Amino acid sequence: MMRVNQANWDARTPVHAASRFYGVDEPPDPSRWFAPFEWEDLGDLTGRDVLHLQCHLGSDTIAFAERGARTVGLDISEASVAAARAIAERAGADVEYVRANVYDAPTALEGRRFDVVYTGKGALVYLPDLDRWAATVAGLLRPGGRLYIVEFHPLLTSLGPEPAVGEGSELLLRHDYLGGRDAIRRTVTRTYTDGPPVQGAIESYEWTHGLGEVVNALVGAGLRIARLRESDELPWPRWPEMDRTPSGWWRLPKTSPRIPLLYGLLATP
Repeated sequence: MMRVNQANWDARTPVHAASRFYGVDEPPDPSRWFAPFEWEDLGDLTGRDVLHLQCHLGSDTIAFAERGARTVGLDISEASVAAARAIAERAGADVEYVRANVYDAPTALEGRRFDVVYTGKGALVYLPDLDRWAATVAGLLRPGGRLYIVEFHPLLTSLGPEPAVGEGSELLLRHDYLGGRDAIRRTVTRTYTDGPPVQGAIESYEWTHGLGEVVNALVGAGLRIARLRESDELPWPRWPEMDRTPSGWWRLPKTSPRIPLLYGLLATP
């Protein structure tokens, strides 16, 4: 299933690299993908070794290098890594990119360890085994290092992106919040960005992971949860009724329930 996903992300990459969503051809602004609380939790990165797992195009990976970190991005897709290298070169950013399945990261990175491992914003849903992932991440951290996850809240994932035929605009639970079922097989020609249909490999697999599953996997790998935040903002308007916030991100209007759409989790060895 992960090989199927790898082919799917290879096929998505040219569509994403040309999309307005990522804005690769515009002046680089990698910090737009980060909530202010992320930098508060991460602290000063000057001279730190930072690893960004499942980095895709590396649009946000560059932000770590801009803040003085020695930065490495890792992704399963060869096409994504090639695009990320080109984007970093155009931006004049010193970022190393490595192609590998996240579970193979210790081998692909030749045993290197990092001060900060960062991941999220749509990454965990593509991992079938969180216990193995947590053990992998723990092994990538130096003593005193930090894992930082900023991920779409599983409640957001449970809400369908658009109403089905005959439904109103209300937010309804359409998908599982808790994991434990089989992988979700998707066959779609359109991704979350604008642009033309994906050509070729249109099949992918996703796995649902509740917040409790994430926390317990990390604790089971010997990590300590230092902070957990829940945020009602997203870096793009998932629903058309969302309002722009002072941070430049988006939240549901005041007439809607205030619910978590994103979470930030800081863990240490």
